[in-house]
Amino acid sequence: MSEEYDVEFIERGDTEARFLVRDVDPAFANGIRRAMVADVPTLSIDEVRVVENSSVMFDEQIAHRLGMVPLTTPPNEFDEEDVVTLAVDIAGPATAYSGDIVSSDGLVEPATDGIPLIELKEGQRLEVEADAVLDTGDSHAKHQGGVAVGYRHLQRVEVVGDRGEFEDDEPRIVRGVIEEDGELIPAETFDNDLTNRYAGKEIEVHDVPNAFVFDVETDGSMSVDELVSEAVRTIRSRADELETAIQL
Repeated sequence: MSEEYDVEFIERGDTEARFLVRDVDPAFANGIRRAMVADVPTLSIDEVRVVENSSVMFDEQIAHRLGMVPLTTPPNEFDEEDVVTLAVDIAGPATAYSGDIVSSDGLVEPATDGIPLIELKEGQRLEVEADAVLDTGDSHAKHQGGVAVGYRHLQRVEVVGDRGEFEDDEPRIVRGVIEEDGELIPAETFDNDLTNRYAGKEIEVHDVPNAFVFDVETDGSMSVDELVSEAVRTIRSRADELETAIQL
């Protein structure tokens, strides 16, 4: 992606990032957003076999909670027909957490250990086996690797003059990121109010054409870098399929 588009990271972490993409139109920006939400496959528990459940919770509730636990999914390591077996075996008194899920594959594990599954009292036990399969967020939210994905135009602020001596600074709220003399400045740094940064100034705010700031958070199944790369790959794959179909 970086070889074809002008990309600049503003904030970058494993599961959360903010980055600027230039030279793309709104349709393509929205295509990337949708692909990150719906088209990138992740592993999630799909079938649960209950060996013992003497807790106060129904088997179906346990299965639902297990299904919503994000699992690490290294890109291109699994196919749609692959099945990864996982298991939980814990007796009370104790609280079962996602970290108690044991996987048969070293590449696949709960993305976070601290998700509570159920509290077990003395004499209660939970023993289950489960199968995780690969699918996309388009089929079910549990396969949605991008849990919070949004974008907005990069904005440029232009100082056009000074305010009158007796004119009050009214709040001028902006979201996202502004560009000032080539510097990218998150709006949170001035509490989203431009009057805090340009006190006493007359300003104009313009959208920068074909420049979009993405805010992306994953569920931990993969990193932001992997999610974005896989999303772009799915777009390219669909474009290639369409080109082939047209030429037939």
